[in-house]
Amino acid sequence: MNKSEFLIKYHHLRQVENEPDFPLKSSGKPAAVLIPILQYPDELRVVFTVRAKHLKHHGGQISFPGGKKEVSDLSLARTALRETFEEIGIAPDKVEIIGHLPVYRTISGFEVTPYIGFISAPLKIEVDKNEVDETFEVPLTFLLNTNNHYTHWMKRKNYQTPVYFIQWHKYSIWGATAAFIRNLSHHFK
Repeated sequence: MNKSEFLIKYHHLRQVENEPDFPLKSSGKPAAVLIPILQYPDELRVVFTVRAKHLKHHGGQISFPGGKKEVSDLSLARTALRETFEEIGIAPDKVEIIGHLPVYRTISGFEVTPYIGFISAPLKIEVDKNEVDETFEVPLTFLLNTNNHYTHWMKRKNYQTPVYFIQWHKYSIWGATAAFIRNLSHHFK
């Protein structure tokens, strides 16, 4: 799949389903992530981060670069770009945002907007070791194949909720990060 094929599938007129998120009792804290898609000559690959193990929240987990909206952020798209630059050194002018997925509410009280951004490869990533231990890439075609997705149902706070998993070599992509990928995959059915 190349960028043109991706855009044709992503920007279509039919309604796509979304995975259930966590039903917050009140408005969540606004946050944003970037789904960075690297354009190689022969394929598209997605960059993931492994959060630094010493972090108080979600240490060692796999995520997309992103975080909560700061007062200085003019928009959630700016939040995603700022956090991407801070965490893995990709400058905002290197990212072409082509859209976003629906807001996804998390059990930790955030309302996360995932933005989709294309980046020309190869790419020099500069990891901020205070936030990220490492990065890795996964072929987009692997991620969009729902045969590679697994769902486990859990009961949390008297609510039955799905937890999604995608295994890539030694990396277990799960939770909201996997849900973002699942929501993206619905555009490609």
